[in-house]
Amino acid sequence: MNKKCLGSTLEDWLEEEGILEEVQEEALKTTIALRLQELMKKQKLTQADVAKRMKTSRAVVQRLLDPKVTSVTMSTLGKAAHAVGARMSISFDIIKK
Repeated sequence: MNKKCLGSTLEDWLEEEGILEEVQEEALKTTIALRLQELMKKQKLTQADVAKRMKTSRAVVQRLLDPKVTSVTMSTLGKAAHAVGARMSISFDIIKK
């Protein structure tokens, strides 16, 4: 039996369900949170340490590390990157429709 594509892609299905952007935002935020945690671990930094370096509260750092909280400002991301000795970069990729 020839196994060609059956049905739509996962991305198509998510779009049909009206949740594609939400899923993409959460995936991106998860990636950011995991990367920050990795950098914190390498430098043996606690959330309190990062908060102090960012001149903010530990609650802000906790929200930054929570994949479900996708509303994060560029300023907060930049401060977090600086606090863990990293540089932030952003790219836009063209999507095919």
